Amino acid sequence: MAGAPTDRIPPHTIILPILGVVAWAVVGKAGLGPLAAGLAVVLLGSVLAAVHHAEVVALRVGEPYGTLILALAVTVIEAGLIISLMLGGDPNPGLMRDSIHAAVMLVLHGLAGACIVVASRRHRDAEFRVDGANSFLAVLIPLATLVLVLPNHLISSPGPYLTLPQMVFVSLACLALYGAFLFIQTNWHREYFLPVGGGADVAHAVPGGRIAAVSAAMLVVALTSVVLLAKALAPALEEGVGAIGAPIAVVGVIVAAIVLMPESAAAIRAAAQNRLQSSINLALGSAVACIGLTVPAVAAVAWWIGQPLALGISPGQTTLLALSFAVAIITYGTGRTNLLCGIVHLVLAATYVFSVFAP
Repeated sequence: MAGAPTDRIPPHTIILPILGVVAWAVVGKAGLGPLAAGLAVVLLGSVLAAVHHAEVVALRVGEPYGTLILALAVTVIEAGLIISLMLGGDPNPGLMRDSIHAAVMLVLHGLAGACIVVASRRHRDAEFRVDGANSFLAVLIPLATLVLVLPNHLISSPGPYLTLPQMVFVSLACLALYGAFLFIQTNWHREYFLPVGGGADVAHAVPGGRIAAVSAAMLVVALTSVVLLAKALAPALEEGVGAIGAPIAVVGVIVAAIVLMPESAAAIRAAAQNRLQSSINLALGSAVACIGLTVPAVAAVAWWIGQPLALGISPGQTTLLALSFAVAIITYGTGRTNLLCGIVHLVLAATYVFSVFAP
């Protein structure tokens, strides 16, 4: 959990989502300009508000349902952004692929590297549970391979596209892997994800019923605001990417950065407090949920509206992805990490971002 206050509701978590819905109703779609900048600020605020309200509800219902609520909230944000951009802008078959790829690389290297550097600078050797980290990787590696690599090597249709039966199978496989992981994380092997030494990471006060009920209602409003504002900002985003001459894949990177923003702040804060296990749970958990739940949801909508989805990444990006998982296996294979590992991950994150702008 990211530490949401449980005895009050911050005013901005109510005002911004409502403002977002009203702004969409008044403005509709916005082109590149000051208005789009203002809507973008409200969109980011609505994302933060949605995660805050999800945390409050999660603390109220407790585990294992709290973890599921947080994962579903993040997934709705990502899927909502992708679907809104699909419906509101020019056709972009590779948007889901680009956003998922970006989420995996930014989590695996950017966020993980930042957390390791922060933890190592303050505490030299940071500790975590190998079983927990390996459980994340055991699910994340096949998820990423099924969605980002396999479509390039099947012959029923030209890559990077899948036939309908193949897309259905991949979607079901993603759901099965995520469901199995969630069961292990919250039931059979919950101890794998607890801090080194056992016990709970941080004691959270349980919010009252009134605050939880208000947060549940505002969670719906905040998620609605995110989806509507993303649709309103679709033209401005595409114009902005075109104006700077950036590849269209940058749109996916922006979506992933927005989705990961709240959990990134919580993960880095936990690392600064020498709670690297919490950082790993937040970071790698976000990546697993981004693929395991987003792919089936977006695939279903794409099939419904008749829009194809390009999934497979390029050979160069496939090589970088393979290197990324190899380095991650080394990093998380001992239960201890240090500053050097963090720097290596940050360099690989920079390599990925550079390769997006200079493919």
